[in-house]
Amino acid sequence: MKALALLSGGLDSILSICILREQGIKIEAVCFISSFFDGKKAKKAARNLKIPLITVNITDQLLSLIKSPPHGFGKGANPCIDCHILMVKTAGVLMDKVGASFLISGEVLGERPKSQSRKALRIIDTESGWGDYLLRPLTAKNLTPTIPEKRGWVKRERLLGIKGRSRKAQLELARKFGIKDFPMPAGGCLLTDPNFSRRVKYILSTGRLNKNEIELLKIGRHFHLNHQARVIIGRCKEENIKIEQLSTPGDIILRVKKYKGPITLFRGNFALELFHRAASFTARYSDAPEDKEVEVEYWQVPEGEIKKIKVKAAGVEDIEKSRIEDAHEAFCL
Repeated sequence: MKALALLSGGLDSILSICILREQGIKIEAVCFISSFFDGKKAKKAARNLKIPLITVNITDQLLSLIKSPPHGFGKGANPCIDCHILMVKTAGVLMDKVGASFLISGEVLGERPKSQSRKALRIIDTESGWGDYLLRPLTAKNLTPTIPEKRGWVKRERLLGIKGRSRKAQLELARKFGIKDFPMPAGGCLLTDPNFSRRVKYILSTGRLNKNEIELLKIGRHFHLNHQARVIIGRCKEENIKIEQLSTPGDIILRVKKYKGPITLFRGNFALELFHRAASFTARYSDAPEDKEVEVEYWQVPEGEIKKIKVKAAGVEDIEKSRIEDAHEAFCL
């Protein structure tokens, strides 16, 4: 008998696999990646567990869900219930391909208030279409028996009834199975990060959410000029390079002439007043004197003529009232 495991690389998903392998179940795993989370933890866990791993990119489907999540967001811009439905549905379709008879997941009843409540788990089961074949070994005794249990493929009495947010039972199981290398919970999805979520929701309000915008949201300083225009200012050499790489036709690139400073991307409807502010923001984050008028070079992507504008650095008040949120500092480390 073989099961397909939804493997995040976290302790819960690792333990679920270990519990079923004790019953002689063969395991293959699938991990999901997107612009908001990668598969590094899952790949490491699969190597340690010595099991095959399939990687599936769900960015396109997830972007559609973020634009209009049927079951709403969590605390951030994370449509967790709809994301879990998508993952289970996708994994279910893969079962025939890998020769698996059922699915397993590391979900624990009550561990996450929104996405792992009893109601949420029922929604995931029903709307994915694979609930009868989805076994949650860590919390199975709290839930209605699934087909793998009813048909005797696994022994229900050897499954567990963990629930709630305490990690004590999982840590004890980790010691039992000799698992020492596992990540701490949370922090895996950018959509749960408060600052990043605010930037995502701003882009949603403009109706421009796409892959390019998401990659831009991960870097730089972000400023709102009006509903049709904004600027992204690099914080280091790596971000300056990335900003230029992510520029698209029609964008305008700015940089201060003669002084060290950032690359700025102006995106949106051009208006002279707004563009003047974008140039003054660029000057503000350069090494140019604050009280001196400086030249800022600019050109339109892809290969516009280089032009110049003279400005003074923007004031702190204008900077702060226009700030959306800064991106993660990690990119520049």
